[in-house]
Amino acid sequence: MSRAFPFVSQVGAAFAASAVMLFAAALPATAAATSSPEDHLVKPQTLIVDHTLPKKQADAQIRAARTYDTFWTTGDEAQAHAALAENFTDRTLPPGRPQGIAGPLAASRAFHAAVPDVKASVEQMIVAGDRVVTHLHFTGHFTGTFNGTQGTGQKVDFIATDIYRIRDGKITDNWHLEDNLTFLQQLGVVAK
Repeated sequence: MSRAFPFVSQVGAAFAASAVMLFAAALPATAAATSSPEDHLVKPQTLIVDHTLPKKQADAQIRAARTYDTFWTTGDEAQAHAALAENFTDRTLPPGRPQGIAGPLAASRAFHAAVPDVKASVEQMIVAGDRVVTHLHFTGHFTGTFNGTQGTGQKVDFIATDIYRIRDGKITDNWHLEDNLTFLQQLGVVAK
């Protein structure tokens, strides 16, 4: 492949080297004597940051994304309000979900009612321009209720990908895709 596409190979190697350097530069120092609110936010397993972004902008975008991603584990509505702009728009709004901040709040309440021990980890986060892409991994157990169905402890394990547009440290827009089929099959609501 490198013979046929030498430029692609060189660009890929340069990008990988830059990503490693940016990953190390973007993470907070671990030697800090005091803890900050960010210490309790989900940390991406892999973080790739566009090196052309000003550090202050990249940090604000990462903080907003981590805060919102943590909200899916905690259900803490203050985290959603801290991460989302007042004019937040869901660009892939599911039928029946309200637009704006009310949408994620309602979705979180329903999800936590079904899977009280839900944990959303961030497999990878990519920061470029005014966008952050997060690859989320949801795990837990269906011990609550979902659409009138009582869980019996079934394991929940599925992924989602979100694309956030962030301005002034707040998420203004979100495009998201969840593996809802796998989730519903795991709950036993949809046949495999």
